[in-house]
Amino acid sequence: MQDRYDSAPLGIVELTNDGVVRAANERAKQLLQGEDFVDRPVSAVFPESIENTVPAAFDHSPPEPREVEEYYPALERWLDISVVPSAESVTVYLQDVTDRHRDQQRIEQLRGDIDRLTITNTLISDILGELVDASTRTEIAKTICDRLGGTDIYEFAWVGERDPGSDNLQIQASAGTPGRTFTALSDSLETGTRLPEQRAIETAAPVIVQPLGGDESVPETVRRAAFADGLQSLLAIPLTYGSNVYGVVGIYAPEQDAFSERERASFETVGEMAGFAINASRQRSLIRSDSVVELTLELTDSDAPLVSVATTTDSRLILDGVVGQSGDLYCYLRVEGEPEAVVDELETIPGARDSRVLGAHDTGGSLEVDLTPETPLGILSAQGVTITYAEYENGRGEATIELSPETDVRRVAGAITQEYDAQVLAKRRQERELTTPEGFRDALSDRLTDKQETALRTAFFADYFESPRGSSAEEVAETLDITGPTLLHHLRASQRKLLAEFFETTDRD
Repeated sequence: MQDRYDSAPLGIVELTNDGVVRAANERAKQLLQGEDFVDRPVSAVFPESIENTVPAAFDHSPPEPREVEEYYPALERWLDISVVPSAESVTVYLQDVTDRHRDQQRIEQLRGDIDRLTITNTLISDILGELVDASTRTEIAKTICDRLGGTDIYEFAWVGERDPGSDNLQIQASAGTPGRTFTALSDSLETGTRLPEQRAIETAAPVIVQPLGGDESVPETVRRAAFADGLQSLLAIPLTYGSNVYGVVGIYAPEQDAFSERERASFETVGEMAGFAINASRQRSLIRSDSVVELTLELTDSDAPLVSVATTTDSRLILDGVVGQSGDLYCYLRVEGEPEAVVDELETIPGARDSRVLGAHDTGGSLEVDLTPETPLGILSAQGVTITYAEYENGRGEATIELSPETDVRRVAGAITQEYDAQVLAKRRQERELTTPEGFRDALSDRLTDKQETALRTAFFADYFESPRGSSAEEVAETLDITGPTLLHHLRASQRKLLAEFFETTDRD
């Protein structure tokens, strides 16, 4: 047999009817990882498998024919096996089908990943859609938890926010089947034991723990509870807006590798959207409140860009307004000094990006500068406050901000004082009268001259501001019996006063 079958692509083993090997070709020896099979029993030649198909065939007399594909852990191979009895002997044919089985496993895994990704993307899309309509922090937390905890792929989810006045976390909402794990988490928060969710807040980056039971950064009580509940994976996503971190969502799943990098990236979007929604809810609270907390801060740190440039150029800088845009903070400043010199100096200062002169006159001018989120104004802007005033001169800056009464003043002030030499000069609670539409119109009417109001009203009703325009500037000017340049002058002046009233700025015209 050896001469006839050594060149065969299949493994061939010939045995007696009572299961003793007579001969084996070279391919069989390769597949079964052995050398000398002759006169050895079948159980010693074939490693253990779940079914032990080949040795089991010899439990009967005569041996039974068998055809099966079987996995051999010791060999790390799938073998296609045929047991063919005859009157005098039994021949076993072997073929390695490992690659085919691995390909099938990959295909099944990819299908599972695609199905899971489809479910996850749909879930995230639903969450993002509902976050748009959530108006309070409680609604935001509940929306996230209800959606994540209500699916079959995750066991439970919870949202925590920083406790006002401390660095501790407090639970805002939870949903799903928390079991003993959630109890252990709650106990850890009460005792101050550090959780992966707190690490996500501190680093402002997602944290994945897989498997839960083998990660010593997780408190032992939580690991034991997760083992008892059959939980193996955790994903902690910080709720961020700009450089500010408002809280975290913790998602727990039963699978060991539940969270792929793609899922992590998708959930980062949820964290950013939730942070944006929380910031917006704070802004709405501030706008609708009939009282505000007014905080005045003094900044004496030479590393602060506007303090530095005001000192170096011997200028006085007064903030007119700020506009946040995709990680940029555009600040509009009035300059008492040389605007060009200020812009030239800003180009050399870390934290200040593009800047340009908007206008210049004998005693100063105005400019635009893009500040990074790490600068004092960037940090304040990320806190969801309104910056009402700021000025910089002679090595110091002073800023006044407005916060809603429920905002944690200590945390807002701490965001600045932890990074820069700064202090709180004053804190006041101010009652304010909410402006009605009628009040807004009356205030604007008081600021407009008769000619400006007439020009603005005529242009509006003549569809001058429509696109495409219903009337040209010349046609509106002819209606008013004035020249085109005069009309444009009145429109610019009235529009600026309208916008100044809306944005509550000082009109310089």
